[in-house]
Amino acid sequence: MVSLVASVRATSSLYHFCACTARTLTTSAMPSPKDEAKEVIVSYLDGKDNGIAVLGLNRPAARNSFGKTLISQLNEALTSIRQNNKLRVLIVRSLVPKVFCAGADLRERFKMDNSEVLRFVSSLRELMTDVETLPTPVISAIDGTALGGGLELALASDIRVASSEAKMGLVETKLAIIPGAGGTQRLPRIIGVAKAKELIYTARILDGEQALQIGLVNEVVSQNKIGDAAYQMALSIAREILPNGPIGVRLAKVAISKGMEVSQEDGMEIEEQCYSKIVNTKDRIEGLAAFAAKRVPIYQGA
Repeated sequence: MVSLVASVRATSSLYHFCACTARTLTTSAMPSPKDEAKEVIVSYLDGKDNGIAVLGLNRPAARNSFGKTLISQLNEALTSIRQNNKLRVLIVRSLVPKVFCAGADLRERFKMDNSEVLRFVSSLRELMTDVETLPTPVISAIDGTALGGGLELALASDIRVASSEAKMGLVETKLAIIPGAGGTQRLPRIIGVAKAKELIYTARILDGEQALQIGLVNEVVSQNKIGDAAYQMALSIAREILPNGPIGVRLAKVAISKGMEVSQEDGMEIEEQCYSKIVNTKDRIEGLAAFAAKRVPIYQGA
């Protein structure tokens, strides 16, 4: 249990970050002409949406497949996001119509030798863990195809929203391999062991409605003319999270995520550790004062 407590202390300390300057963008979060060459575009919304960041995948020629450049830019983006103490919610989406992420770049993979493949898959697995352990809630907006590593990216998120027309699946067994970026571990925790085995063994592809029925996604929406219905739903959820106490939300994430890895008894201790870190915060006092005065609380993350 000592190691668990140490892990909680280390993880819960993640809400102490350096401030970083953010660019602002409208709620459409589409790339500007100067950004079009980038494969990853991080934008920080302003106005009433201040505190929401949007990480956009932007590799149209390869259907947002994971190549070395995309992974490198994602790592850079996640480092910056992790250091932003003003961030309260992150949305991951595609800036390419009808595709979220098509998985690994197989053309690039074909040119690798066996040792390079193992290093590449390891780097992809670490990337997904970095997404999963971000201190703020992460919402994936699946407005198109999410296959293999693309679905594994969504699985590393806290919340998944999909359009009804989206296509999702861990299809690696069709290529005589297995999901290698956390899919074999995260999918069973989300939908159950037996169903996860069925989907991975068969390499079955589901649409949004089917994914909702088994609990793979939290919400499903009909696609709109613009093609960003899942993103708009993700934005709606982010706006619900935004006014809540940021420290409380972050520590709730720690308590849930870490608690799921251990017995319920140990999970209770993790919850206690997390709660103890909230008691002396200014936000907790502000919440009580706002309740007593029947006004909207103004949380500062302190």
